[in-house]
Amino acid sequence: MKPEFLLETYLKQLRLPSFAQSYQPLAQEAARTNLSYERYLLALAQEEVANREAHRIERAIQQAHFPVLKELADFEWSSVPSVPKARILELAQGVYITNAEPVILLGNPGLGKSHVATGLTLAACRQGRRVRFYNVAGLINDLIKAQQEYQLSRIMAQICKHELIVLDELDFIPFTPTGAQLLFQLCSALYERVAVIVTTNLHFAEWGRIMGSDERMSAALLDRLTHRATILEFVGTSYRFRQQLQHQESLGEGSGEPVAAPEV
Repeated sequence: MKPEFLLETYLKQLRLPSFAQSYQPLAQEAARTNLSYERYLLALAQEEVANREAHRIERAIQQAHFPVLKELADFEWSSVPSVPKARILELAQGVYITNAEPVILLGNPGLGKSHVATGLTLAACRQGRRVRFYNVAGLINDLIKAQQEYQLSRIMAQICKHELIVLDELDFIPFTPTGAQLLFQLCSALYERVAVIVTTNLHFAEWGRIMGSDERMSAALLDRLTHRATILEFVGTSYRFRQQLQHQESLGEGSGEPVAAPEV
């Protein structure tokens, strides 16, 4: 068997796909530049490590189940001056994940809470963290189904294996008593074990409304989610409303009638 075929077989067995793909062109470059054997081997190893890291990040992002990918670098900080950019970028370093601390992003709709949550979670993926992004309503439906199928303990255990859980869009629609109880049960399981990011349109005094008017459970949920939490309030005009204004201006609409602000 020719040496190149034997080498490719060994590289496949060793699971070094980047070596197999790059050893010939890098060998030609090494011969042209009179590169030492050590430097040639180092170049191959660096390419293998870089490709593995890229694939690891790609898998982590896929497994997080983001609805949309949004980077912190693309956030319009000037449009929401109440959001401290320096604090968000500090959070992106991931210390809150190591410490299993909550982050609560609250404020009116359309101010970029989900954008920031997604950006923070993408940063966590790139740090090698195991993360999962959930829409709250969809998650509760999944938990109810799991309970009906006697799979709740298994699903809860799977969720708790992550290092960061995002609970996106804790909004105005109240949960059923079963849904509220399951959300409380999940947050209790995550408490001080797994970092949690919550995005919500509701101020804390309104949380009882979505928890089936169970004030005791609402208070207990708040206690767990706000203990040691970073709480950031988003204040400003809805991004979608601003886009609507810009669109009308670009069309040259001159009716003189103001555009009604969206209800929040």
